[in-house]
Amino acid sequence: MKILLDTCEFLWLVSGDAKLSAAVSAAIRDPNNQVFLSAVSFWEISVKHNLGKLPLPQPPAQFIPAQRKKHLLASLALDETAVAQLGGLPALHRDPFDRMLVCQAQAHGLTLASSDPLIRQYPVTLL
Repeated sequence: MKILLDTCEFLWLVSGDAKLSAAVSAAIRDPNNQVFLSAVSFWEISVKHNLGKLPLPQPPAQFIPAQRKKHLLASLALDETAVAQLGGLPALHRDPFDRMLVCQAQAHGLTLASSDPLIRQYPVTLL
């Protein structure tokens, strides 16, 4: 399975937070799965960190790549194929970062690991 982590799931993973569901945790650890962190999440974390809303032990430019490497996560770039999905996405969620993650999952056939109830309304495969 190819899994795209929602930003919250990534942050819960790297912090060891119990909010990360057992199913998502098991899927991440399964060596048969390929797990991605989107550049969109990198952007979201950077914005929130710079606004003082998300404290991190290091600047995002160091923290995120180190955590991706530690947890064996692949990077997923934002491309035109994913952005093109926005036009057909219903306006169910106002968060542009989450909307782009949905578009990336749709465009690239990924299972989106998210506990966000608003994301769960979209036509996307979820974990």
